[in-house]
Amino acid sequence: MSNVGVNKVILIGNAGRDAEVRATSLGKSVANFSLAINEPFRDKNNGNRQRVEWVRCVAWNKAAEIAGKLITKGKQVFVEGRLQTRQFEDQQGTNRTVTEVVVTSLRVLGRAANQIPKDHGGDARTNGSHDAEDDAIPF
Repeated sequence: MSNVGVNKVILIGNAGRDAEVRATSLGKSVANFSLAINEPFRDKNNGNRQRVEWVRCVAWNKAAEIAGKLITKGKQVFVEGRLQTRQFEDQQGTNRTVTEVVVTSLRVLGRAANQIPKDHGGDARTNGSHDAEDDAIPF
């Protein structure tokens, strides 16, 4: 049996806030945003309910720049990426652990697609630090 694993995440959700873009000390662009994914379910009384799962996302390089221009609160976004857990120390000196989706592909869905700058095509794909070719999303 192989030791190869699979770490792939595909999400469609609504942006909880505008993407925040900054540059690292090495000059790379990084964007942070969160998605709210609505999950309908039936409660014990057979009533319709909805659960919201919040997911933190981080995009790098070209994907970060596109996220900064297009992802605003409430917009529906398709995200593809991988899960990553990292540790950091907050401003109070407390060690924190966070799990987030490292974005490899993103697309703003719905009416926002009409507002996408022509040179970006609305789809940002990255492979590590390199930009990949634009491909159609298979749905």
